[in-house]
Amino acid sequence: MNLFERYLTLWVALCIVAGVALGQFIPGVFHALGTATIAQINLPVAVLVWLMIIPMLLKIDPAALREVGQHWRGIAATVGVNWLVKPFSMALLGWIFIAHLFRPLLPADQIDFYIAGLILLAAAPCTAMVFVWSNLLDGEPHFTLSQVALNDTIMVIAFAPLVGLLLGLSAITVPWATLFLSVLLYIVIPVAAAQIWRAALLRTGGAPALARTLNRLAPLSLSALLATLVLLFGLQGEQIIAQPLVILLLAVPITIQVYFNAGLAYWLNRRLGSAWCVAGPSALIGASNFFELAVATAIALFGFQSGAALATVVGVLVEVPVMLSVVALVRRSRGWYERGLG
Repeated sequence: MNLFERYLTLWVALCIVAGVALGQFIPGVFHALGTATIAQINLPVAVLVWLMIIPMLLKIDPAALREVGQHWRGIAATVGVNWLVKPFSMALLGWIFIAHLFRPLLPADQIDFYIAGLILLAAAPCTAMVFVWSNLLDGEPHFTLSQVALNDTIMVIAFAPLVGLLLGLSAITVPWATLFLSVLLYIVIPVAAAQIWRAALLRTGGAPALARTLNRLAPLSLSALLATLVLLFGLQGEQIIAQPLVILLLAVPITIQVYFNAGLAYWLNRRLGSAWCVAGPSALIGASNFFELAVATAIALFGFQSGAALATVVGVLVEVPVMLSVVALVRRSRGWYERGLG
């Protein structure tokens, strides 16, 4: 691990502070960046995500995808946590913290909307950033890609009825444009671009050319991750300054559910005998959220100024720093995990 990676926590903290400060000092710039969207997907963020994940997708050998069936234990654990546990655990945490423990500190007319936003946040697993988390763990890239593709397929079928069940609604307005565009932007296009690039490198320079390219691109991925943090916190700087207590309180159940679901998926993989390089990405996929879809659905159902929309935005802010801490915990626990496989 190089010096930059060793002090990643410090850089993350500095980027969060810088983002909030820049959002206050140059709000016009961040407003322009924030309004550059299609179907609630922010295009500057999408470009940064491409810079993060395309170098990682270069590592994927299409021929090796045929062998992903051997990771069925990791797939079973991840699907179970994503779809049978995470939305329900978030609903429970929302009821405990927002509806009861924190109720005196929150606007009474927004309590139900906050809980709805939390449920929306947990009802769909992340599609793009998990490639970043998996790469930071040296996780199995073919498992990660296959799991993300499977989750996207399940999401098309299960998202609306699951949200409808938990919110008690008979009909859900699913922002299909956001869902399909995100799959196109974060899966189809970068995977295709990476495979075309990989094939060209192998054709012209073989494995050494691919290795050199990956080494050169490694700093780009982390730099794009930090730039994403600055952008996200800059875009929400006004909200953070205006409602710091509300945002802090909403972050509590979100943070707890990330650690709980990551820990559950990690433990299940250990019990099932999955290799650590599969269990790590499984834990991270099991805990992360598809915040673009959550934000778009909250706005469609409850409006831009609703508590539901704010709760999903808090999920955006919490996602990167908390998931980075999960990455660190999984890395440090590798010895414990592998001793349990013996």
